[in-house]
Amino acid sequence: MFPLLPFPSPREVIIFMMVLSRIAGIFAALPVFGGRSVPVVIKAVTVFMITLVCFPTLSVSIPEVPPDAFTLALLALSELMVGLSLGFITQIIFASVEFSGQIIGMQMGLTISSIIDPTRGTQTQIMSVVQVLFATLMFLSLNIHHLFIRAIIDSFRVIPLGGWHLNGELVHFLVQRAADIFTIGVRLAAPVMVALLLTTVGLGIMARAFPQMNIFMISLPLNIGLGLMVLGMTLTIFFHVLEVSFGHLKGQIDTLYRLMARGG
Repeated sequence: MFPLLPFPSPREVIIFMMVLSRIAGIFAALPVFGGRSVPVVIKAVTVFMITLVCFPTLSVSIPEVPPDAFTLALLALSELMVGLSLGFITQIIFASVEFSGQIIGMQMGLTISSIIDPTRGTQTQIMSVVQVLFATLMFLSLNIHHLFIRAIIDSFRVIPLGGWHLNGELVHFLVQRAADIFTIGVRLAAPVMVALLLTTVGLGIMARAFPQMNIFMISLPLNIGLGLMVLGMTLTIFFHVLEVSFGHLKGQIDTLYRLMARGG
């Protein structure tokens, strides 16, 4: 029999698998690493290597080893939910960016030019893809992924293994964060929305004043050109809103940890 190196006992193997489940949940929900654009093998190797690096520094334990496989699976699922709840906070911001891109694309008349999003395998408007790419660059340039790597260690300090609890305050907090999708999305799309709304009003007045003018043939290229121009001129506002939203993540993560660790 070969020893379970580097684990001295089967109990250590179980604890390692619980830690692996929590870290896998975090990476599965992160927008940059959790999409289909990253191969499954690379994600699995990354999660396993990070777990190997973090495990010796963590002073974690479980009260008692589950007596059967079903209880062990439930414990692993609870650890997975800790990671998914954490990644859900960041997914909200990227969902807001995608929502703003859909608003802009619809007003610009680009709804017919839907393409396949490789990260989800679904049809997405081209403006949503462009804005998600901008948000991804912002996410990496601000080192927000470092924040989540540090949050992995902090999660084991605040929430022990098997300490995840689902309570009313946690559900209320997640629902409030989900409502931010519409708030942040409208703030991101507001400059283009206002500009194209004024353009539509102006074209409507011209259509009444000059009935013989083909407004449809004029409005389509005008909306696209004006929308791209306004979007380029207001990129600083777009990045500022994203920077503020990403800046709130640290406080939201601390609140999320406190609610998950609190009993129902």
